[in-house]
Amino acid sequence: MRDPTGFLKKEYDDLVENGFDWKIQVLESSSGPHATINGKDMIMLCSNNYLNLSNHPKLVENAISAAQKYGAGSGSVRAIAGTMDIHMELEEKIAKFKGTEASLVYQTGFAANAGLVPQLAPGKEDYIISDELNHGSIIDGVRLSKAQKGVYPHNDMAGLEKALQEADKAGADKILVITDGVFSMDGDIALLDKMYPICQEHGAMIYVDDAHGEGVMGPDGRGMSAHYGLEGKIDVEMGTFSKAYGVVGGLVAGSRDLVNYALNKSRTWLLSGSHPPAVTGAQIAAMDVLETEPQHVKNLWDNTKYFKKELQGMGFNTGDSVTPITPVIVWDSHKCKELSERLIKEEDIFALPIVFPMVARDKARIRTMMNAGHTREDLDRALAAFEKIGTSLEII
Repeated sequence: MRDPTGFLKKEYDDLVENGFDWKIQVLESSSGPHATINGKDMIMLCSNNYLNLSNHPKLVENAISAAQKYGAGSGSVRAIAGTMDIHMELEEKIAKFKGTEASLVYQTGFAANAGLVPQLAPGKEDYIISDELNHGSIIDGVRLSKAQKGVYPHNDMAGLEKALQEADKAGADKILVITDGVFSMDGDIALLDKMYPICQEHGAMIYVDDAHGEGVMGPDGRGMSAHYGLEGKIDVEMGTFSKAYGVVGGLVAGSRDLVNYALNKSRTWLLSGSHPPAVTGAQIAAMDVLETEPQHVKNLWDNTKYFKKELQGMGFNTGDSVTPITPVIVWDSHKCKELSERLIKEEDIFALPIVFPMVARDKARIRTMMNAGHTREDLDRALAAFEKIGTSLEII
């Protein structure tokens, strides 16, 4: 007789055997440059809280005051009775910061990709072209479309050109080219300066998932479009509040036509409750801090340059990273997990392994993430731990 759920244990056991399983770690404090885990104070090296804003007094205070004024929840989806004046205030701030006509806030970055990507090129006569290393939320959004699909080798402009030519030959109605701005596993960046003219030539929309670029890349952290001097020219700029901005939620910035289209077509936006007032209050404060306290971005990059240079000097392979995401590539999953376990247990350095399927089977790594609040003492302690254990495991 068939066991309807027998596959659950079998597949999980296979993951454990191959070193591909996740073991959940529990924080007993807020997430910052340090965090309490298993009763111990640890240096946090794997949080997305780049600018150390999640505990910023202005975000906390604004969250509390918004909850006191508007209540614990919005009571509805945005399209019906869940849009409050603070939601509109936030979207105006985002558009101003990004240099676009308008913006729209989603429940999460994943919801933005899953809800908007398939609506921008929905039909069999359309074409979606995606970088091979794009985030899983992009991949899922693409799968939800009936459009023809093309994938080009990572950051390969000749490959992109070839895919666009194939879309033209297929007589595509709408062509959507989609890429991460900062690639989350390797820390390298999309070549938007080269992509833009190629896509213009073929009449293709450009969609940039800037989840790891918001608040990090470009002047004052304005993102990848600003990094390349393309403000207001990228058709769809998607981002998230759950990383550099220290809160939670997705965003889309672009033309007013884009926003009008998205809020009428994206089912993830239409059919999900809007953010609680406390979250929106914190989001507004995060945008204000980005405008008034640029030192957070400077501190982040000072830490990034120092930490990356020192790791490379020890002999660690950090791949092609040019961002605060600095992978320590170990290759073997089991050895990578052992490095992480020893960093945590022996040195109080919280740095977790990234293994298949988030990266290729033979490209396991510790993905280190810088925080604007790390001190030089924090970084030196972490570097000494990496050197000690990396040498012991014959990684360097």
